[in-house]
Amino acid sequence: MKDFRLSGLIAAPFTPFNADLRLNLAAVPKIASHLVRQGVKGAFIAGTTGEWCSLTEEERLSLAVAWRKAAGPELKLIVHVGHTSVASSEALAAHAEKIGADAIGYLAPTFFRPPTLEALVDCCRRVAGAAPKTPFYYYHMPDMTAVDFRMADFLPLAKAAIPTFRGIKFTHGDLMDFGLTVQAAGSDYDILFGRDEYLLSALVLGAKGAVGSTYNYSAKIYLRMMEAFEAHRLEEARLSQVLIQKTILPLVRHGGLTVGKTFMALAGVDCGPARPPLSPLAPKLVSSLKKDLEAIGFFEAVRC
Repeated sequence: MKDFRLSGLIAAPFTPFNADLRLNLAAVPKIASHLVRQGVKGAFIAGTTGEWCSLTEEERLSLAVAWRKAAGPELKLIVHVGHTSVASSEALAAHAEKIGADAIGYLAPTFFRPPTLEALVDCCRRVAGAAPKTPFYYYHMPDMTAVDFRMADFLPLAKAAIPTFRGIKFTHGDLMDFGLTVQAAGSDYDILFGRDEYLLSALVLGAKGAVGSTYNYSAKIYLRMMEAFEAHRLEEARLSQVLIQKTILPLVRHGGLTVGKTFMALAGVDCGPARPPLSPLAPKLVSSLKKDLEAIGFFEAVRC
């Protein structure tokens, strides 16, 4: 297990629903095939982008099975098992190991929150222990969870307490903590960056892998940016990041996930609507967003 690594781009797929908001598992193979064509290396399913908190536990189990069948050898499958209940997370983790997930990710409880760093590590230890043969990644997203400890402090405690600990999905804008965590991890652990709009900065700080929602439909732009960065063509890399930021602006302005699902449909893979309490976009706004993407050359960029 110590040889298990994640690198490159890992998409956080949208969970597909039918028009009546029922889970649409038949769409999962199409999404998986699309991600392979985009050039991503893995799928981090049922996370924030996957609307985990709007799914029942039974739906999350069914979704994981569908993705295990669809991912094949081309995509590493990381199953998110976070829940407000640690016991439910343990059950989700055990199921993920049973179906052969490549790894699990765990978001901290978000209602009764761990009050100390030690309490957070203990939650992680319990969940990881329910899947003792499966690599474990902690999902750090304090903007949503309000669980905000420095990951540079978390990492040494986690590696001492959790035999299967392999790294962190770092979805936060604190680049200083990210850089210090990468330094502390060395070559032993994966610190996967989770803020797509800052990826170039994360590469400068040593990121080798990233998990994000916009890799569902923009991965080719990011891959060109990463290639330019590695070749020291820094102005080319910067311009790619600017294009990405222009693409992300509408997500920030108009509701994030619902806009992302709209972009995914425009890219040719309809994942259906988002579930309440999220609201669908007005048709007029969808038309406006498409024009905005055309104006910045988005569709040409993702086809290249």
